This record gives sequence, C-alpha cells and structure tokens, in this order.
Amino acid sequence: MDAQKDIIQVVRDACGKKVLFLPHAIRQMSRVDRMITTPEVHMVIDNGVVIEDYPEDVRGHSCLVLGCGEDNRPVHVVCSPKEDYLAIITAYLPDGEQWEDNYKKRKKI
Repeated sequence: MDAQKDIIQVVRDACGKKVLFLPHAIRQMSRVDRMITTPEVHMVIDNGVVIEDYPEDVRGHSCLVLGCGEDNRPVHVVCSPKEDYLAIITAYLPDGEQWEDNYKKRKKI
C-alpha cells in the first residue's frame, strides 16, 4: 500500500468537507510577491502530488503537496487533514534556489 496515495486521499476527503486557512497561510498567501488565491490552493489539493509526508508533525499528520496554480505556476501547500476539515498550514511559490527544477525535491545544501 502506497502511503503517499493514502495521505493524498485523506487530504482530498477532508478538503471536500471544509477548508480552514490558518493565520500563517493567509499571511503567506497574501504577500504581494505571491498572491496565491483560494481557488489555486484547491487546484493544488485536487490535482497535486504529495512530495513530503510528515506523519509525526506536532500539528498532526501533515504533508507538502505540489501542484499547479494559475498560469501553470508551481505552488506548494502544506496541509493537515482533520476529521471534519483540511487545515491549510501554509502555501507558497517554491524557490528555484531551494528546490530541484521540478520543485519536487529539496536541493542539498
């Protein structure tokens, strides 16, 4: 059984119930150099792939999802599925200085 498929399905199921944007996510999404919209976050959750899984996160099981937003730009969303909702912890545009070309793997520093 593929754990990443499992978590993405749990994420999508939680997203179908309700989505809660945590204050940090709202601050990051509304930065002038990012301007990530709510529909973009939904696009990432609906069509993206889990690139990192954090089963032991202090906020509860969470993961980093990579997907495409408006104009096909890459967007990373960190989220944590709960029983009744999906918590969006943060969303940002991945920096090419920190990520491999496909934005799926962190560069070794």
